[in-house]
Amino acid sequence: MRLYTHSTCLAHDPGPGHAESPLRLRAVLQALDHDRFAALDRVEAPRATREQLVRAHDADYVDRILTSAPSEGHVRLDEDTVISPDSIEAALRAAGAAVAAVDAVLGGSSDRAFCAVRPPGHHATRDQAMGFCLFNNIAVAATHAIHAHGLKRVAIADFDVHHGNGTQAIFERDPRVLFVSSHQSPLYPDSGHEDERGVGNIVNAPLSPGEGSYAFRELWDGALLPRLMAFKPQLLLISAGFDAHRDDPLADLRLGSEDYAWITERLVDVAQAHAKGRVISSLEGGYNLSALAASASAHVAALGEF
Repeated sequence: MRLYTHSTCLAHDPGPGHAESPLRLRAVLQALDHDRFAALDRVEAPRATREQLVRAHDADYVDRILTSAPSEGHVRLDEDTVISPDSIEAALRAAGAAVAAVDAVLGGSSDRAFCAVRPPGHHATRDQAMGFCLFNNIAVAATHAIHAHGLKRVAIADFDVHHGNGTQAIFERDPRVLFVSSHQSPLYPDSGHEDERGVGNIVNAPLSPGEGSYAFRELWDGALLPRLMAFKPQLLLISAGFDAHRDDPLADLRLGSEDYAWITERLVDVAQAHAKGRVISSLEGGYNLSALAASASAHVAALGEF
């Protein structure tokens, strides 16, 4: 199993007090710097190319983001999304990690990969940065799998506490991609309702504030995992947000790290059944450092079967 990351992802700095801090990624990397994960093949993430980005984003948007980095200080792209001088390089490495992981997994040099990167991606739409996200890393991976490798069925599973509105918007008219999501509702970004179905390829399973392990596992067992199995994906991608943890400050669900191990094991089962075991996961949210470290560690252990 491969671990993709890059030091520049630590240099993206939205400023003091911002929830999407470099300390998040540092906590994840420190948790994975353990004898348990000694077998991880650690790879420096390359930059995504403009061609790879414009498969998931409008060309004008890509060009605008690529030229938006300040020479010093910060630029605010929306209320929540702030960039610093190194942010665009970090975003290119984050998307590039996902692309490189697709090449490795579909090329047979690895069966699974985890992209420990930031900024996150699943709120970025075709033409808008939002929710801390610049490029939609998991969408760039999916479009690369389709256009560069010829896949016909790619599934995306998103268990971040916030709905992946950007991923849904990018693929809601593309039946080659199945998007399934559990998330808290109501909560930012106020999307992901059950009646949002795309062309039959979108499956949303909202959770109410205060719900925890039982409701989460029931939704995945009863609704989301059966849809993934029926779709028979050739590749399974995961938007791995850990902010549904009971200690996370930005939401109100009650999961623990053991729930992330459980869902990861079930997703691996789907991949084993239909995708030759091929799974790529990319880091999204998670804002309590100790909860994030424990949850990401549990996820990677289950993903790599360590």
